Amino acid sequence: MKKNAKYYKFTLMALFAAITLIMGLTPLGYIPLPFIKLTIIHIPVILGSVLLGPQYGAALGGLFGLTSLITNTMMPAVTSFTFSPFIPVPGSTQGTPVALLICFLPRILVGIFPYYVFRGMEKMLKGKDKHVAALAVSGVAGALTNTIFVMGLIYFLFRDAYAAVKGIAPDTVSSVIMGIVGFNGVIEAIAAGIIVAALGKVLLHFVEEKSARRSAV
Repeated sequence: MKKNAKYYKFTLMALFAAITLIMGLTPLGYIPLPFIKLTIIHIPVILGSVLLGPQYGAALGGLFGLTSLITNTMMPAVTSFTFSPFIPVPGSTQGTPVALLICFLPRILVGIFPYYVFRGMEKMLKGKDKHVAALAVSGVAGALTNTIFVMGLIYFLFRDAYAAVKGIAPDTVSSVIMGIVGFNGVIEAIAAGIIVAALGKVLLHFVEEKSARRSAV
């Protein structure tokens, strides 16, 4: 029984890992909207966290971070120095390992926080739709974790360099970052809540059904 459950988790883990890799290394991880590109790469990480637990979620988050490192190194943008130690920091001839902190830590946390948010919401909520509501809140929490931690670390670790590449004064970086969190972050959080609730409801029912069958054997 325990052996079957272990294999079952590994199967789901492999599925979420494959989706994370595909979304992270292709444009499929972004939905183009009129004003922004909506990031959805974190969706399989959040779902993996809720369905499989924080250990698996953290591993998926690390994989998400790895795809970010690869894309920012191989196809650098103006702010790629904040995610890759191989991209020179503006005003310098080399990158910094500190970039790995931004690249990996927020993404690993995306694989941890939603699990505890989901379990906490399950205990607080009542009614037949409590799972859907808990999934939605978990999705929002996961997306905001990514946005807030990434942008927060950029501010504290790369404020001046970020200002230089954006062509803004260093003392306005906080306002710019708050604007990104308040606009992009909120839109992505709402989208994540809707998608995680929709997909999670189906997957959670499937997982619970499988667990019930194993218990009956």
